[in-house]
Amino acid sequence: MNRDQPSEPEQHDEESTPWEDAVERERRDAARDGGHDEEKEEDKQERYLPSKAAAVHERLRVSGEKELERDAMALLWSAVAAGISMSASFMARGLLDAHLPDSDAGFLVGSIGYTFGFLIVILARQQLFTENTVTAVLPFMSHPSAANLWCLMRLWGVVLAGNIIGAGLAAFTFLHLPMFSPAVADSFVSLGHKVMENGPFEMFSKGIVAGWLIATMVWVMPSADQAKAWVILIMTYAVAIGEFPHIIVGASEILYLVFAGETSWADFFLRFGLPTLAGNIAGGTFIFALISHAQIRNDMDIQRQGRRGAWGFARQHGPGHKNKNQ
Repeated sequence: MNRDQPSEPEQHDEESTPWEDAVERERRDAARDGGHDEEKEEDKQERYLPSKAAAVHERLRVSGEKELERDAMALLWSAVAAGISMSASFMARGLLDAHLPDSDAGFLVGSIGYTFGFLIVILARQQLFTENTVTAVLPFMSHPSAANLWCLMRLWGVVLAGNIIGAGLAAFTFLHLPMFSPAVADSFVSLGHKVMENGPFEMFSKGIVAGWLIATMVWVMPSADQAKAWVILIMTYAVAIGEFPHIIVGASEILYLVFAGETSWADFFLRFGLPTLAGNIAGGTFIFALISHAQIRNDMDIQRQGRRGAWGFARQHGPGHKNKNQ
């Protein structure tokens, strides 16, 4: 078959994505060129995609689809475990602050404790709101429909509820069991009051930055390989030193105050919870909408129309390629 001649339009399954169509098309072309049997299947699939950004997008989209397909009870228990694990950030920071001087240097060192919970949850693959849930936006953006929106809202709701339950259980335990010294308990209270110094609009505005940084971390992780722990540490440390509120870490801090009688449930929900949640979602979704999805939208349109694009041209006519018609 002459490869310079346009091929007949291909019929695609309505349920398949443009990327899956592209992968299948390029796999067939590669097979005609001899293939690369020694490659792993995942590496093959990424090679068939039109750009590196598309490869990362596709990996995250597939991960998001897997999360959307999980059973609600499995999601809930994983989310509760994540909420408890995230309280390690609250605990570690409180422990460090209790033993460090009240200075700029003490603040910078104590902020390292904020990263502990994120390291535990992400490396353990537990369900964390703003991390796992943000990847689930991509399947909806690739196939926007009422059914996919419902799946996304279901995932967000279950994970958020589980995370807050877990954070509340940990905060209640920290307060009522004789685990920590009075100095550490005072440090826990101080952390909560520091967060509550922000008004609702400040919570929302700073929450946008936290959501943006966490979404950026999610976008970078597939390329981090063995440096994932460093990516998590650096990104979440930036959240800590910027004092940008995160809905789950903050839930541990503010619920500790609620259980200690230092603040009210109304303040937890209206002053902290809803504004911070809205900010985290706005920041995270913004990144995925404008960075991880919009930047490869043109590639999607090219593949949907069955055109080759620059990447296909480079693969066919790049160094070492031999024209079969010659």
